[in-house]
Amino acid sequence: MSDSTPDQHAARIIERVTPELPADAALREAFAGRGDLDPAEKRAVVRSVFIYYRWYGWLDTRELLSRCLVAARELQIRFDKDPACIKAEALAARAVPGWVESEISSMPLGWLQQLQREPALWIRAQAAFARSLPRALGHCTPADLSPFPGCPRDLPTGFRYDGPKDLFRTDEFRKGLFEIQDLASQLVGYACAPQPGETWWDACAGEGGKTLHLGDLMKNQGVIWASDRSARRLATLRKRAGRAQLFNYRVANWNGGPFLPTKRKFDGVLVDAPCSGVGTWQRNPHARWTTTMEDVRELAALQRQLLDHVAKAIKPGGRLVYAVCTLTGSETTAVAADFSARHPDFVPGPVLGREASCFLWPHELRANGMYIATWKRAQA
Repeated sequence: MSDSTPDQHAARIIERVTPELPADAALREAFAGRGDLDPAEKRAVVRSVFIYYRWYGWLDTRELLSRCLVAARELQIRFDKDPACIKAEALAARAVPGWVESEISSMPLGWLQQLQREPALWIRAQAAFARSLPRALGHCTPADLSPFPGCPRDLPTGFRYDGPKDLFRTDEFRKGLFEIQDLASQLVGYACAPQPGETWWDACAGEGGKTLHLGDLMKNQGVIWASDRSARRLATLRKRAGRAQLFNYRVANWNGGPFLPTKRKFDGVLVDAPCSGVGTWQRNPHARWTTTMEDVRELAALQRQLLDHVAKAIKPGGRLVYAVCTLTGSETTAVAADFSARHPDFVPGPVLGREASCFLWPHELRANGMYIATWKRAQA
């Protein structure tokens, strides 16, 4: 067991954080090869670091870092007991950087309060194990999908986990019976609604969380193309697919440019685009203080390009799904409106049984924030 306290570990990690080495990366580096820290100790260190950045706007950073960590923890305790102790005006001024107000014009109080809470842990069971897995793990609460009539409700596969286990070390995880996946990301899979036997493309697949969900929804029938610019992320996708026994996928590098990785036409394309990540700020509070309005503008331009490029790969009658884990106007409704204006052969469609586009708010889901828009390509 380590001789240092969680705060002492946290302070050393925070001192290493830079714009080039964000807090989550600094934590991963600090824990690499640290066999002297057990899982509970690591969780305590992570909690101390994230509480510091969650309450960063209230801290006097001229003080000793040790005092700032104590002050942040005291604020967290007070807020957890009574969220109303922090006024709405203070939350709007201190919980997020100033540029956010111009992008999220009516910042919901519930969202600002949710940013100051610790995030929930969500898992997605493979459909074949949706009944047995919660009994095996324990401490699993099924997701409430009743606000989304477009989601299947007969056999929920999304669960909030509140137990003490290190899920990565469980036999159930090693056997691929479930993935750790935020509920908002799971809702993206349901918005795609792929059918067995169809052909889909997860254009910005990353490490494959949504690819795996699409494959499960398709019952391993049909084909999913998964592409990303990062060979490292695609290598991780392959490992996860092997663990999950997903076989109906193809992997290809794609840098997001006009030259697509295949000439195949698809029944559906998911563009889970790079974004500012504002919807993940509860889970990654350090990002609040490094993301800028310039980032938002650059990413919005990239998002428009990605949609333009993939549009030509969709069959007549096929579907395009656009998802970003952000809540900024420039990256959500503005991008969707721009695409619709320039592609009249794509007709906006319902999302999860709701309107043509949909915001998923963290305080409504206890999950990440997300924006989803869908279109159907007109028949030739």
